[in-house]
Amino acid sequence: MTDLADFIAGLPKVELHVHHVGSASPRIVADLAARHEGSTAVPADPAKLADYYAFRDFAHFIEVYLSVVDLVRDAADVRLLTYEVARDLAAQQVRYAELTLTPFSHVRRGIPAPEYCAAVEDARRAAEADFGIALRWCFDIPGGLEPDAAQVTLDIALRERPDGLVSFGLGGPEVPRAPFAPYFAQARAAGLHSVPHAGETSGPQSVWDALRHLGAQRIGHGIDCVRDEALVAHLRERQVPLEVCPTSNVCTRAVSSLEEHPLKQMVDAGLFVTVNSDDPPMFGTTLNREYAVAASLLGLDAAGVTRLAQQAVRASFLPDPDKRRLLAAQREYLDR
Repeated sequence: MTDLADFIAGLPKVELHVHHVGSASPRIVADLAARHEGSTAVPADPAKLADYYAFRDFAHFIEVYLSVVDLVRDAADVRLLTYEVARDLAAQQVRYAELTLTPFSHVRRGIPAPEYCAAVEDARRAAEADFGIALRWCFDIPGGLEPDAAQVTLDIALRERPDGLVSFGLGGPEVPRAPFAPYFAQARAAGLHSVPHAGETSGPQSVWDALRHLGAQRIGHGIDCVRDEALVAHLRERQVPLEVCPTSNVCTRAVSSLEEHPLKQMVDAGLFVTVNSDDPPMFGTTLNREYAVAASLLGLDAAGVTRLAQQAVRASFLPDPDKRRLLAAQREYLDR
């Protein structure tokens, strides 16, 4: 297993489901907490963050997540966070990542939308030059938190339209998906891809709704699909990519344990599965570790892990020439 872990560490990869604030390292979170000491419950000691990140359930995870969001209070914080997330991803041989951003949460806290977008774009360009990683953005509606979140997120996406923006998402508590249909229709009309979360904690119907009402091209999580045979058949026939995040699902209590995770059931059913890390420091994981978890659950060797990593490349919104180059790099790495 050590040899496989070493192989995974060097394998060129892409990350399709990873959240901006949720990727803040303990060092960065602690530094921000120290800056805002007295106005936050987040510990300023990195050693204490593991206990702070012990989630009772999905609702508690959202509560803790928002307390970390509240530490990002100006454009300089946004730029620093984005750049450091890119550094951590690049250190794992992630060559391309579609990072989920929730601009509404920061604009609501007083960061003007143009400054927010300028900060993430500056970090994106610097990270590509310094670390060789290409970042792209998914602007995400924090479902269920504020009645105007969908409209504000759409307005920012369409008005600011940063160069890295490729997709439009829906996260947070899994409230009904159908009411978000008009916002996704406008985003798709403007050329953005649809990548909502669904089927993480609310059952298979939310996956159906994401497909039918939101025009989903990929599904964030989607693990509840295994409870509906017709949905499994639909996803298999159309090869809709699923962004699976095993450790996340255990930490938020969406599943009881890794051993009970439906990943193998999904793969055995012929579904288009990709492996991702979601909010890695909060869940005590990395993308490399998620590949090791998947390899264990699926009984994969180095060739199997490479095929799994290639699924993520194919599911990405990279231009076809870039996909071909990255797929070739993965094959060459395996051959070596």
